[in-house]
Amino acid sequence: MTTAAPVQSPPARSAPVQPLAVTGVGVVSSAGHGLAPLAGLLNGDTPPDPVVEGDPAYPPRPVRPVPGFRIADHLGRKGTKNLDRLVGLGLVACMEALEAAGPAAAGLEPDRTGVVLATNTGSIAGYSDLLYETLTLEKPYLINPGKFSNSVMNCTAGQMAIRYGFKGLNATVAGGRSAGLYAFRHARLAMATGRADRLLVGGAEELSAPAAWAWHHAGTLRDDAPVGEGSAVFVVSRAPEETALADLLACEVGYHPWTGTTARADGRRAPSRTLAAAITRALERSGVGAEEVETVSLSAGHHIGLDRIEERAVRLALGRVPERVRVADVLGETYSAGGALQLAALLARWQGRPSGAPRIGLVTSIGHDGNAGALVVRGRAR
Repeated sequence: MTTAAPVQSPPARSAPVQPLAVTGVGVVSSAGHGLAPLAGLLNGDTPPDPVVEGDPAYPPRPVRPVPGFRIADHLGRKGTKNLDRLVGLGLVACMEALEAAGPAAAGLEPDRTGVVLATNTGSIAGYSDLLYETLTLEKPYLINPGKFSNSVMNCTAGQMAIRYGFKGLNATVAGGRSAGLYAFRHARLAMATGRADRLLVGGAEELSAPAAWAWHHAGTLRDDAPVGEGSAVFVVSRAPEETALADLLACEVGYHPWTGTTARADGRRAPSRTLAAAITRALERSGVGAEEVETVSLSAGHHIGLDRIEERAVRLALGRVPERVRVADVLGETYSAGGALQLAALLARWQGRPSGAPRIGLVTSIGHDGNAGALVVRGRAR
């Protein structure tokens, strides 16, 4: 008698995700405004003069400010007098994203449109200035009340909603260097549960002397690594859009606690495995094979040790490291805005290339705090 072998059930697979269409992009960085200047820097153009005018208080390290940025030049003087630089970067990137979306943005329903923005602590310069004034002015309560709102972490996202009339979901996501990918994941979950039809998603980070000194003393960046600033905002829609630039597929995150065991070889490999697992899950949920990924936008180019961990994770997940895009090499360390600017750099790299089949790219992030994430992006054929 022959006994049939039991049928093995296949392992459970995560549910596939619905693509989210990117219909507009706004970028404010040390390269300039938009994707074209960023593409130029990635292709070898000379970056602007990295000088912070009028402020000798910066550490002896390269910096990458947005050249000549004044919010009033873009949005006018009305209502912008007390807004800080971080809010300004976010508002201008938001304005440019809406303009780039064109007709797709014209029909936005305010009640179904919201904002998801990545940041770290808000404006460090704003906190520092406010604290300085409380200690140096004649009486602490004589500080400018108009600047107090800038000390709230979600000020930038709130100002974006107020200025452009968005009445839907409004969220500020803090997660260190992985905050940008956390924002995209938060946006995807919000849309999947029907909380919004369109979202302005991105990240913003300002350059300031306190933040630059913090990076300088932290010891995590290489000595020649610049500190930068910038903002990238994307108009993202649940509905398929014929004119979309790209589709955001799955975004998966992970966490590895950094403990004393990281001194051992197995401990050093653990962060790579955490990120590799996030990449694998994201590819699976996107319905994308590892062999289809042609470009990876990396985050940790200037971070001592993290760059090797990140590339090891990509190699573990894909079996190779495809073409690399390192936006930090040209814009500097932009911290919580890094994920959004990495996506912008990926789109900029694709923009100047011949049309053809849809492209598949990967945005990865890993931080010293143990956070890690991966976003799968499909560029539209043109």
